[in-house]
Amino acid sequence: MSPYIHGHHKTVLSAHQWRTVENSAAYLIEHLRPGHSVLDVGCGPGTITAGLAARVAPGRVVAADSAESVLDEARKNTATLDNVEFAVADVHALDFPEGAFDIVHAHQVLQHVPDPVQALREMRRVTRPGGVVAVREVDFGAMIWHPNPPGMDSWLPIYYKVARGNGGEPEAGRRLVSWARAAGFTDIAASASAWCYATPEEREWWSESWGGRLLRSSVADHAIAGGHATRAELQHIYEGWKRWAAAEDGWYSVTHGEILCRA
Repeated sequence: MSPYIHGHHKTVLSAHQWRTVENSAAYLIEHLRPGHSVLDVGCGPGTITAGLAARVAPGRVVAADSAESVLDEARKNTATLDNVEFAVADVHALDFPEGAFDIVHAHQVLQHVPDPVQALREMRRVTRPGGVVAVREVDFGAMIWHPNPPGMDSWLPIYYKVARGNGGEPEAGRRLVSWARAAGFTDIAASASAWCYATPEEREWWSESWGGRLLRSSVADHAIAGGHATRAELQHIYEGWKRWAAAEDGWYSVTHGEILCRA
């Protein structure tokens, strides 16, 4: 499995730790029942996991991620819950028996893996017959913002090169139904939802998360190592993000694709 190109710098984790069931998995809420068993693939710092576990308690929840280090954050964020377990896992080859879970969930995972169809096959395999595989992925091609100061418009082409150079697909949101069909699902409910950042506080936080990520995280390292940008160009992009954040009419929308698939 390819390494997670974003890494776990604080600029990345600040965005991950903001995520909850309510703002990142609302499409799944009506399917969560007390007693359900859940696998949260690519759980990251576990803030979504915590919400899932609270809703299905006393059902078992397994928080799984390919990075052992981030599971320490997940343990902290689920410390008050007694129904969460932790596992290091590769979504292409999950170390769980067939039909082990009622629900298998993944948020912002398939865009980063080299074989999303195989990942979905594995998620389906470990879901009980009639259970649900739930996936939500951003679509970078559907991100829109205003205004567009100099520098800020350069970040997206660079990120596309970095992501695809690592075997990922930044336009994953629009491909979810296609991937699910290729993985053998026939009962697929598709939807879309968006995050929106417009207040001064939201703009400052989002600009530090993404502008800062492009300057300080492993995304920047990959961009420079791959010849996609220089350090000076990344600094210019960061400054563009900060000019956007300072604009009183600043606005940003992040569109996601979602699928609920019956196993």
